[in-house]
Amino acid sequence: MSLKEKLMVDLKNAMKEKNTVRKNTITMIRAAIKQKEVDERKELKDSDIIDIISKQLKERKSSIIEFEKGNRQDLVDLTNKEIKILLEYLPQQLSESEIDELVKEAINETEATSIKDMGKIMKILMPKVKGKADGNLVNQSVRKFLN
Repeated sequence: MSLKEKLMVDLKNAMKEKNTVRKNTITMIRAAIKQKEVDERKELKDSDIIDIISKQLKERKSSIIEFEKGNRQDLVDLTNKEIKILLEYLPQQLSESEIDELVKEAINETEATSIKDMGKIMKILMPKVKGKADGNLVNQSVRKFLN
């Protein structure tokens, strides 16, 4: 079953269960997918859908910071629920130690010695962690090993 089909099935189930947060989150994902398909005039593959979901996850995480600054615990809670739902459609997220291992391999592969080599390392790493790790975490890990 493709990711698109799974989203449709889950949307129907959320409607039957009257789970508003889940229904709204899945509807938002499907709208973003549809928008991209219309813009590019092509059917999206699962990898493209994972990119869309990853982008929405990143947006939610940055929203939480703003909501906390504004003392809006209700929105923080809602956004955390949405994040949990989004994570269900992404591949298993890498742990910090797994990211560190990939960073070490990339550093050895590129023979990087300083922070100036970060671009080379990220070029190798990002395709490997696509959808499995937040780019900021990867960036922090690379900086940790190059400093």
